[in-house]
Amino acid sequence: MVKTLTKHGNSYALVIDKPILDLLKIRPESPLEVTTDGTVLIIRPVSAPGRSARVAKSLEKVNARHGKALKKLAE
Repeated sequence: MVKTLTKHGNSYALVIDKPILDLLKIRPESPLEVTTDGTVLIIRPVSAPGRSARVAKSLEKVNARHGKALKKLAE
């Protein structure tokens, strides 16, 4: 998909089609993180605060309960 920028006041805007917004679960009030590696523009929804901590805590529980079995399966 090729997009062009649209004039918006003194700036330019990138219009994102609704099907893409729906696919990514982005709503008008969703915060977006905009970064670049110098050649590519990356726009992504900001993950929920504390999500990484919750995932890490859940992983610790799984490892505590099933760590030995998971190690055997990995062998």
